[in-house]
Amino acid sequence: MAKELALVYGGYNTRPPALLNAIFMTTVNTAAKTLVAVASSAKAEHAERWKVGDHLRFVMMLMTWFAVWALRVLMDHFPCSVGPSHPFLLEGLSSVGALDIASSTSPCLDMILHEGSDVPQVKALGRALSHTLTLLNEIPATSRKYQFAVAMADKIVDQNAREGNVELLHINRVALSLAFSRTSGLLYRSLQSGQTVDNSGTWTSRLLNSIPLGSYVASYVKVISSILPSAITGTFLSQNQRQLALASKERADDVAAEKHAQELLWITNKMRSCDAVDEAVLQWSLASGLCSLSLTANPRVQGFIVKISALLLRDLIHANLEVPSQVKFRLLVLWLPLFCFADNGLAYPILTGYEKMEMERVMDDLISSLPALDQEVILTNWLQDFTICSSDWPNLQLAYDRWCQTTRKLIA
Repeated sequence: MAKELALVYGGYNTRPPALLNAIFMTTVNTAAKTLVAVASSAKAEHAERWKVGDHLRFVMMLMTWFAVWALRVLMDHFPCSVGPSHPFLLEGLSSVGALDIASSTSPCLDMILHEGSDVPQVKALGRALSHTLTLLNEIPATSRKYQFAVAMADKIVDQNAREGNVELLHINRVALSLAFSRTSGLLYRSLQSGQTVDNSGTWTSRLLNSIPLGSYVASYVKVISSILPSAITGTFLSQNQRQLALASKERADDVAAEKHAQELLWITNKMRSCDAVDEAVLQWSLASGLCSLSLTANPRVQGFIVKISALLLRDLIHANLEVPSQVKFRLLVLWLPLFCFADNGLAYPILTGYEKMEMERVMDDLISSLPALDQEVILTNWLQDFTICSSDWPNLQLAYDRWCQTTRKLIA
């Protein structure tokens, strides 16, 4: 297999072909000669006004240098355009070799080629579930077939769990774990795209957002820029056109982020019912990028993310999950700030009063199970966030007082 792969990738030419390289060098030489000719005529003593031929020569020089740039881009970004395509590469390999290559780039195929089972029917069900879960991410939420796809995925997962077969349960775990990872990535990219739209308007907004607390100043600059003429703000489009374009892009990103967040909550609940919540907890404890973007996300998106975090933290205690203390520490450090700063919502509260009290007890128990140094980091960050946010939840004063008392006893 290694020899077959070596032949495959060894024959895949990643350098520019000789013909393209020769064209590039010829164009460079021609551009250099035209540049010298134009510069010489411009610096000549007692130079007269340019004639039509001089202007044409200057335009030709510009076009030649543009051709040089275009060829350079072609050589840098499309070095494999002369190589064979992937289907051709896989034709010469055995079926097992082709699947090995594909599984290295596709997590879904890695799930399908599950080593624990040689039963074709089990693999077929795995492919069906993986395909259906992938379709959920691709079908727009406004499509009338979206709920159909959700019902199909829900039915496959529930029926696999109802059978109680070990291999079918394993298929549920792996497929849902892959779906959780994929949907988390899609949610992250949606939120990142939305923030890029907000910050890409002018050089002033990009500069302000790059400094500490610059986002607060940038919001005021955005209001002022809507009043000042476009010449002052540095935009080339009319202000109305730019605002409409940004508003449309922001709405599209918000809709996509809300869809992925709702799907992630659904996947989380399915993982809980399939005893695969430990995998979700591990992935959620590593989602630092998603956590930072969620702080400025749409309130509805924040609501779904807060619910996911609350469910996973609660299952750590109620389901008696055996996870390392580092995972508990990362979960609390990452997602406590979102609990403090998320828009709790008045018309549609994210968590009820009882759920908030329960979550405070859960976080208290989790913090008390950690080493003293980890408790100090978590509670110090919580106190910093809690004192500057407008929310009164979560109030971890009891955990903070207990940590202080325990530390005093160690001194005595």
